[in-house]
Amino acid sequence: MATAEIVSYEPATGAEVWRAPVGDVDEVVARARRAWPAWAAQPLATRIELVRRFANEVRKDADKLATMIARETGKPMWEARTEVESVINKVEISVRAYADRTSQRKLDSAMQGTAALRHKPHGVMAVLGPYNFPAHLPNGHIVPALIAGNAVVFKPSEKTPATGEMLAQCFHRAGISAAVVQVLVGGPAEGQALVAHDGIDGVLFTGSAHAGIAINRKLASNPGKMVALEMGGNNPIVVWDTPKIEDTATIIVQSAFTSAGQRCTAGRRLIIKASMYDAVMSQVKHLADRIIVGAPFDEPAPFMGPVIDNRTADGLTESFVYLLSSGGRPIKHMVRLQEGLPFLSPAIIDVTGVAERPDVELFGPLLQVVKVDDFDEAIAEANNTRFGLSASLLGGAPADYNRFWANIRAGVVNWNRPTNGASSAAPFGGIGLSGNHRPSAYYAADYCAYPVASTEMDQPRASIGVGLRSE
Repeated sequence: MATAEIVSYEPATGAEVWRAPVGDVDEVVARARRAWPAWAAQPLATRIELVRRFANEVRKDADKLATMIARETGKPMWEARTEVESVINKVEISVRAYADRTSQRKLDSAMQGTAALRHKPHGVMAVLGPYNFPAHLPNGHIVPALIAGNAVVFKPSEKTPATGEMLAQCFHRAGISAAVVQVLVGGPAEGQALVAHDGIDGVLFTGSAHAGIAINRKLASNPGKMVALEMGGNNPIVVWDTPKIEDTATIIVQSAFTSAGQRCTAGRRLIIKASMYDAVMSQVKHLADRIIVGAPFDEPAPFMGPVIDNRTADGLTESFVYLLSSGGRPIKHMVRLQEGLPFLSPAIIDVTGVAERPDVELFGPLLQVVKVDDFDEAIAEANNTRFGLSASLLGGAPADYNRFWANIRAGVVNWNRPTNGASSAAPFGGIGLSGNHRPSAYYAADYCAYPVASTEMDQPRASIGVGLRSE
């Protein structure tokens, strides 16, 4: 019987990048469990030194890693290099965050002894990574987990496994045992088996709401397993009064079309004041028409690469047609730019006239526009979603932003800034179908170790003051 394989292809060319046999979940988890106690017993300073060496290994391999990210995802080379920089920067941010979020504390009291707070690692953590940032996003879980003293089993997306393997090799070259950070090659079946495995103490997931809900459901009867879910978004941009039309349009295009719209924080819904509509939409379309769509290494450099595969491209074009047939008015059509390859033009459609706008994450370069008359209607429309990841207000006065911030349901709320491009030095996460209130980035330390409260005395000392018969 032939061994099952995972094969990775370049979205921009269709060429094969990498292949490897599917891994054995039981074997990988057993190896991690054997390695974990020795890793957890290392002094914190040693673990920090080793992840700093990892950052140096990534620096040495930066061009090679960026090239692999660009090949596997189709994103432009400039964006792949930015992702590698984020991987490197994550280490020092995680060191600071661990000291801040999980610091040890002691409070002395002569009669009551010492009250102490320390943190312990969970054990073996499963990290399930996405394809859109195949190095940066899983790394954002792996580094904090290692600093805290956990072993890690990393299952990269089956669409970007070569990047995952290269990332793991950097950890190993830094001196972190190949049993402490392991890559599990596999597809959905292996991911499901890993999540449910008795030897896994926590699941750190980044991906779609559909997969995240399945993980949540699978582990509902197992409260002892830490679960952090970073899922998608149907993110709103609200445009209100502003004289800065060109800047507003630029922020909209950056939000909607960076990474070919394949960011969980991408702007999906543009909610715009009717009096601003003509001026802003004219400029947004003009800018979108100028976007260069191309392969990662093209010259001049493209703004946008392909989406991840032809199936995704087909789904997005079908969604555009559905919105058209349901009353949408096209502002810029979605076009398949190369036969047989998943290159899409950025698309914009006015869905004000669509009676029931579907509340789904259309993960690609498709922006839906809704025209409104007043600010309360704008906020209501922005909140008309089960997701709650990112939201931006463009324009408006400080009082408008205060209302927006107070009433919008999202974990990332911005003013006159894009919905995407969140800082790793801040917490990152959402509510509703966007996450389970366990924000990552700076707060990743919170779910990589658990607090242990202690009261301590050098010698036992106690008395019972009431309720005893006299001797």
